[in-house]
Amino acid sequence: MQNLESEQVDTLIYNVRIATMSGENLSAPTDASAIAISNGKIVWMGKSGDDCPPAKARFDGEDQWLTPGLIDCHTHLVYGGHRATEFEMKLNGASYEEISQGGGGIVSTVSATRSLDETSLRAESQPRLISLLKEGVTTIEIKSGYGLDTENEIKMLRVARSLERNHPVTIRTSFLGAHALPQEFENKDDYIQYLVDEVLPAVHKEGLADAVDFFCEGIGFNRSQCEIICQAAKKHDLPIKGHVEQLSNLQGASLVAEYGGLSVDHLEHLDEGDIPALKAADLVAVLLPGAFYSLSETKLPPIEAMREHQLPMAIATDLNPGSSPIASLLNVMNLACVQFKLTPFEVLLGVTRFAAKALGMDHQIGQIQLGFDADLVLWPIETPAQLCYGMNLVKPTLVFKAGAVVNE
Repeated sequence: MQNLESEQVDTLIYNVRIATMSGENLSAPTDASAIAISNGKIVWMGKSGDDCPPAKARFDGEDQWLTPGLIDCHTHLVYGGHRATEFEMKLNGASYEEISQGGGGIVSTVSATRSLDETSLRAESQPRLISLLKEGVTTIEIKSGYGLDTENEIKMLRVARSLERNHPVTIRTSFLGAHALPQEFENKDDYIQYLVDEVLPAVHKEGLADAVDFFCEGIGFNRSQCEIICQAAKKHDLPIKGHVEQLSNLQGASLVAEYGGLSVDHLEHLDEGDIPALKAADLVAVLLPGAFYSLSETKLPPIEAMREHQLPMAIATDLNPGSSPIASLLNVMNLACVQFKLTPFEVLLGVTRFAAKALGMDHQIGQIQLGFDADLVLWPIETPAQLCYGMNLVKPTLVFKAGAVVNE
């Protein structure tokens, strides 16, 4: 641990129990009960007491738990309108596929999103962002995919970038043009070619995407079509993510592995035999229990096999207007335990260290370690399991973004 001697730091947080998220379990011993922050980074860890470095600002944690800032690594947060009518249709027995084939689903949100200018789209999206920030989320991934043409995909991604400029959060963006077939196209192959020839180059030229995503599914695009997207992403030196094996098994996960992607997301229909290849490719499995819940699914992802192969599992909200209208990562953490039978520690890893890895940021955020960003949350809890145990029972005491308190 760094010895700062008498050097003054910006901030000292002391008298805390620290969940570093760097060990194998929360009971791993740690000598640290205080951390020091300068220039937005963790620069010292040690015991509370006289040996702490002098600080401009001091926070007594009063024996509360300190965790890394939470990370929501899969959202569709920017969109227009809502799909409450389709919610009623689902309650009356309509399936996700039936709603999509009838002109609802993603296509209906495309119409609503296209109808808004950037200012209006930002205004509709901000409340969803704020809901997550109030829960201690400090990093969020936001996908496009409700524009489905050059102008509107760029509009969505610009709005996502602007949210980072106006709120204490790190935003990572993913280009998801291959989300659904827009109504002006009749042929999926023609649309995929349009994405790689026109839309992705325009998005890349403006520097609006940190990754490229696709929906490999019967109501989305087949494996061959998604591979064209992967090839285009590689051409632009952008990492790859995939919505794969959610409703059927089209071998989308193995495609992401072949192209050295960041994450494979959903995975209810993943073939257990593909898991070793995912592990070898250093992928993260992003589990989305909110969609599983909202769609009343019954087929669980092969979680035990993922455990056996030590495949990192992240947890995210999948916040979107149709299949997961849930603006609460804490509630989704509970669902991950109750529905997927993950342990609270696995879930906390899934919204910190492994969520960071799913974004390619695991050397910067997601752990409490020297040199990492000081994105931190102080919780009024006796055990970290309380973060998963209930719904709407716990809120942060303090949230630090780059060392600054942002929730007072």
